Amino acid sequence: MTTLLNSNWHDFLKDEFAKSYFKELEGFIENEYRNFQCYPPKESIFAAFNHCNLDNVKVVIIGQDPYHGPNQANGLCFSVYEGVAHPPSLKNILKEVASDTDSIYCEDGNLERWSKQGVLLLNTILTVKESEPGSHKNRGWETFSDAVIKKISKEKENIVFMLWGGFAKKKKKIIDTKRHKVLESGHPSPLSANRGYWFGNAHFTCCNSFLKTIGRQEIIW
Repeated sequence: MTTLLNSNWHDFLKDEFAKSYFKELEGFIENEYRNFQCYPPKESIFAAFNHCNLDNVKVVIIGQDPYHGPNQANGLCFSVYEGVAHPPSLKNILKEVASDTDSIYCEDGNLERWSKQGVLLLNTILTVKESEPGSHKNRGWETFSDAVIKKISKEKENIVFMLWGGFAKKKKKIIDTKRHKVLESGHPSPLSANRGYWFGNAHFTCCNSFLKTIGRQEIIW
């Protein structure tokens, strides 16, 4: 499975791949993909890393697990393939982008364009069985994604971490807030957004303002 990951990220994370939990995770995932319909497509499991250059990481956005419907999950949290109808959370994200940056709503829900600018769109669980949200929970992905966050926190500087919702906010404890910028808000899901916990958070302009102050290229959201 790790052969699907590009060499720079593979070298960066190689210590995790040698651990027993990850070997067990690999066996589980191989079996799931062999016997069931799972998402994202196997070749896109590590898409969040493969589309985001390790040396150019500027922002980390944390999601939970992939969309569990056909032709949605593309390996990037909150993202879908181009031409696919926008799920509610993604719709609210793009609404906030449009409002925050004074731009028009983007009809393309494939956030690969963000990844290529240095935004790591990291789900804490990288795979899921069709129609069964959370089905690959507690199998090792959470340990792996926590290790990714910790290593980025330790070895990088001035990364913007966007923590949306209670689940993501729990990751703050493994981020060195003296070295990095942490932005927190409610989750973009309708349950949270419609209660006033998402819209108006201005995370996208806040992120760019921070990047500008440290002399890094701003993100074209």
